[in-house]
Amino acid sequence: MAFVTEDNITDLAVKRWATAHSPRTAELMTALVRHLHAFAREVRLTEDEWAAAVDWLADTGRTCDGKRQEFILASDVLGLSTLVVQLNNRFSSGATPATVLGPFHIDGSPAAPFGSDMSDGIEGTTLFVTGRVLGLDGRPLPDVVLDVWQADADGTYEAQLPERDEARLRAKYRTRADGTYCVRTISPLGYAIPMDGPVGGLMSGTGISHYRPAHIHFLIEHPGYERLITHLFREGSEFLDTDVVFGTKDELIVPFTERPAGASPDGGTIEEPHLHAEFDFVLQPRTGGGARP
Repeated sequence: MAFVTEDNITDLAVKRWATAHSPRTAELMTALVRHLHAFAREVRLTEDEWAAAVDWLADTGRTCDGKRQEFILASDVLGLSTLVVQLNNRFSSGATPATVLGPFHIDGSPAAPFGSDMSDGIEGTTLFVTGRVLGLDGRPLPDVVLDVWQADADGTYEAQLPERDEARLRAKYRTRADGTYCVRTISPLGYAIPMDGPVGGLMSGTGISHYRPAHIHFLIEHPGYERLITHLFREGSEFLDTDVVFGTKDELIVPFTERPAGASPDGGTIEEPHLHAEFDFVLQPRTGGGARP
């Protein structure tokens, strides 16, 4: 029988986890054991540091609820979320690149017609986002669902407010027969990630900027195509080059152009000056599934 020593503990733990019934679980867990043990050895982890890490993980779990996922936030600021996105969304060069989901997405956003105002009276500068959803071959895609959510003009999401309105600055739009979509909202502000939890507490001891540039989230789904989770970033906004969750990409930075009162991008009229952003989303066909005819 092999008793535990500092030299053999890793091999013993790897052998035990290699007995997992699922080959993939065995692969994941044995690699995790090897890397965790290598980390502890590299930094000569102390017992107090180990205990502090365990407490931090427990506190992070207690901070999570149905509308706040502190573990996703931790993954985001460590760059893990973006790395996983990159590994799993290796789209063709012409497809719109994917970014992180972020901690504030929720299911069940209300359906919104073409050009409907998802800001619903919330103060801010009116912003129209228009464009098309296309396949890689350039064909417009009808009836595509665009799940949209964002922060307000103060940089706040509904989950951060005392009275939570799940429909606040969230909506699901669909493209028309010609692939066009039109979102009406307000211009978002760049914002700090939540700093009142364990992630913020950890970051407060660093020189890392805890801000994100102004952006709007999109989750786009259509049969026969890969799901796309992405952002549109406002050109010229602060923190584009220091995005705390490593989400900024050149292809996703778009101008929010100032427009006068008068004709509006939804085909109607508007009585005040507003902003207009234009962007065509290009979806990657699903491997083996083909494009929708």
